[in-house]
Amino acid sequence: MNLIKNWLARPGIGSVLILALLLLVVLPLSLDAFRLNLVGKYLTYAFVAVGLVMVWGYGGVLSLGQGVFFGLGGYAMAMFLKLEASDPESTKIQSTPGIPDFMDWNQLTELPFFWLPFKSLPLTLILVIAVPTLLAFIISYAMFKRRVGGVYFAIITQAVALILTVLIIGQQGYTGGVNGMTDLKTLLGWDIRTDSARLILYYVCCALLLGSIVLCAWIQRSKLGTLLLAMRDKEDRVRFSGYDVAMFKVAVFCLGAALSGIGGAMFALQVGFMSPSFVGIVPSIEMVIYAAVGGRMSLVGAVYGALLVNAGKTFFSESFPDLWLFLMAALFIGVTMAFPNGLAGLVDSHLKPWWRRRQAQRAQQKAALAAAHAAYPDAPPKPAAPAAPTLPAGVSGQQA
Repeated sequence: MNLIKNWLARPGIGSVLILALLLLVVLPLSLDAFRLNLVGKYLTYAFVAVGLVMVWGYGGVLSLGQGVFFGLGGYAMAMFLKLEASDPESTKIQSTPGIPDFMDWNQLTELPFFWLPFKSLPLTLILVIAVPTLLAFIISYAMFKRRVGGVYFAIITQAVALILTVLIIGQQGYTGGVNGMTDLKTLLGWDIRTDSARLILYYVCCALLLGSIVLCAWIQRSKLGTLLLAMRDKEDRVRFSGYDVAMFKVAVFCLGAALSGIGGAMFALQVGFMSPSFVGIVPSIEMVIYAAVGGRMSLVGAVYGALLVNAGKTFFSESFPDLWLFLMAALFIGVTMAFPNGLAGLVDSHLKPWWRRRQAQRAQQKAALAAAHAAYPDAPPKPAAPAAPTLPAGVSGQQA
C-alpha cells in the first residue's frame, strides 16, 4: 500500500491519471461513434507529439520531418491490410489476381519482393517499429557524428520528407501513388470498418499512447533523461565529461521515430487508408505545432495539444470552410505568443500556484481553529450571525 501511495505521490502521475480518465471513460461516454473515431485519429498524431517532447523538448533536436516516420509506420500496416484485401477470390477480375489493384493497373504481374514480409502480421508489427527506427538511425548517425545540428538538421529532415513524398508518388505501381493505399477492410478477417471494431481500436490506441507516456516519463527520470537535458543546455560540457553526445542524440531520435511509426500504424487501422499527404513537409510541421501548443516539455501536454489543434482544425473547417486556415494560424500564433511554454506552461505558471495558495489558506484556517479550540476547550461554538430581516418590496430601509 505504501508503494502505491508513493507512486501516486510522484509529480506528473496525477496528470496521467486525469488524461487516462478522460480518454477511457469521459470521451467514450459523451461522444457518438463518429466523433469518437475522430478523437482516435487525433490520438494517433499524439504519438508523434510525445516523441517530439523527447527529441525536441529534452534532446534539443528540432525535427521537421517526423511525418516521414509516421508515414512509414502507416504504410507498413497498410501494406499488410492491402494484401489481405487482395486475396485471389476478391481480385479474380484482375489481369493478375492476388496482387493489389493499383499494381494490376500499372501492369505488374507479380508481387514485389519487398512486399512479401508484409504477408505476416507478427512480422508487420515488427517492421512498423523497425523500418522508421532504421531510417532514423541512418539519418541521425550520419548527421550527429559530424556534429550537424540546430537549424541545419531541421532543414535536412524537411528534405528527407520531401524526397520520400516524391518517391512514394513517383512509384505508383509499388506504393499506390498519390492516392495511397485505400479500401483497407479487414485485419485477419475482422472487419475494421464497423463501429464496434473502431471502438476497440480506439481503446487499443489509448492503451498504447498511455504506455508510451509512462515509458517516456521513466526515461526522463532516469540518467538518460538527465543527460539529455544537460546536452540540450550545455552540450560541450557533457562531451568534455567523456560522454558520446552523438549516440545519445541518435538514441532519442530513434525513440521518437519508433513512437511515430506506432502512431502511423494505428492511423491506418482506424482511418482505413494511407497516403503520401501524411508524409510531407506540411504534416510534419503541423506535428511540431502539436508539441508547441501543448508544451514541448510536457508529455501529457503534447497529447492535449494534438487534441486541441486537430479539434480546432475540424471545427473551423466545418464552420468556416473559407477561413479555417487563417483561424488555425491565429490559434497557433495566439497560443505561442501568450503562453510560450504551451498549455503545460500555463498550468505550471498560473493554475498550480493558485491551487497551492488555496491549499495553504485552508491549512492556515484549520490550524487557527485547532489552536483556538486547544486554548479554550470548553468554550461553546460561536453562534452564527442572525440574518438581516427582509423588507417588503417597495419599502426603504431608511427612516424618514
